[in-house]
Amino acid sequence: MTSSESGTTGATAATAAAGSGPAAVTGTSAASASAGADRHPNVAGPGPAAVTGTSTASASAGPAADRHPSTAGSGPTAVTGTSTATTTASARPAADHHPNAAGPSPAALVLAIDAGNSKTDVAVLAADGRVTGTARGGGFRPPAVGIGVAVDSLAETVGRAFAEAGVTSVAHVAACLANADLPVEEERLAAALHARAWGASVEVRNDTFAILRAGIAEPRGVAVVCGAGINCVGMRPDGRTARFPAIGRISGDWGGGWALAEEALWHAARAEDGRGGPTALARTLPAHFGLTSMYALIEALHLETLGDARRYELTPVLFATAADGDPVARSIVDRLADEVVAMATVALTRLSLLEEPTPVLLGGSILAARHPQLDTRISELLAARAPKAVPQVVTARPVLGAALLGLDDVRAPGEAHARVRAFYEGA
Repeated sequence: MTSSESGTTGATAATAAAGSGPAAVTGTSAASASAGADRHPNVAGPGPAAVTGTSTASASAGPAADRHPSTAGSGPTAVTGTSTATTTASARPAADHHPNAAGPSPAALVLAIDAGNSKTDVAVLAADGRVTGTARGGGFRPPAVGIGVAVDSLAETVGRAFAEAGVTSVAHVAACLANADLPVEEERLAAALHARAWGASVEVRNDTFAILRAGIAEPRGVAVVCGAGINCVGMRPDGRTARFPAIGRISGDWGGGWALAEEALWHAARAEDGRGGPTALARTLPAHFGLTSMYALIEALHLETLGDARRYELTPVLFATAADGDPVARSIVDRLADEVVAMATVALTRLSLLEEPTPVLLGGSILAARHPQLDTRISELLAARAPKAVPQVVTARPVLGAALLGLDDVRAPGEAHARVRAFYEGA
């Protein structure tokens, strides 16, 4: 995730002084860096090219009164409506239903989970918004290990947070999970979490929603996250959402550390063998690994002398080469800026937010690194395509967003929201 959560080993390694681009903010006007983007960007799976509507999957004790079944949009490329799944038998808990009180303290109300590809953060919240237990664990990677194994790993982290809070379950689980890219995936993960009996109800969302909610005072805005991959979501207070499958090139996506590294390698290889124009990347990429040629780097990657994960280390090399003025490297950075703004603009349009001031939160390790060229280009393109958008680079931890979403789900009072925000922002 960003400086605290998202992204990749390589992408987080290089930061640059802020340029004239989006301002970094914290608190109500800040957001966090995350997690849909810290997953491998090329996890294949079928799905629509775009989804608009509420996009959480819930497993609760029965259908909640405020949920609506999904309705199809105008065709296979878009769905408008709600997309929730109810798998058990009672309504979502009201804000005053607090099982499992620990001693004289307010009862455990919400278990907030932010599970990215590289790390997981969980928090237990009391009814008054106090954080009574926290824990950090490893990454959440169902496509690689299967849902059962991934949730087993999550259970260990949740168990430590529960032990610190002195509880064994909560009223509601709000889980923002990497790899929950399609409604069917959210439904399956919601059912798997509900089976663990951590809470009377469960809501599963893609982890990009945690970043968005962490940076806004109300559930209204758009977030673009760029770490290992790239993703974008938006939401309105009425429950409408906009999102993309974000599962790689098959769903039209490009961006993030993996794609940037591949693009840099492609140009560097062709520069060395003569099929492409010259670029300093042909020298700087292999030099990062102590190699003298692109041929040697290609061989090392192909034979796995260098593991796939080390490709991410090339992202900061690309930005450094661009900062030194290499035209090819600069063109790749400009392409990423265009992709970020394209996603944000489409999400704003779908939610009818293009004509009113709306926060556009930029998170993930690459956007949080504040590369001057990238910052400046994003600001220029947003000003041209969405002039009322208000770009903000996010810094808060995504688990804050998961906690706020959980409090939203149970209609907790504003004081509870303020208390958990103060905990994570050090106020």
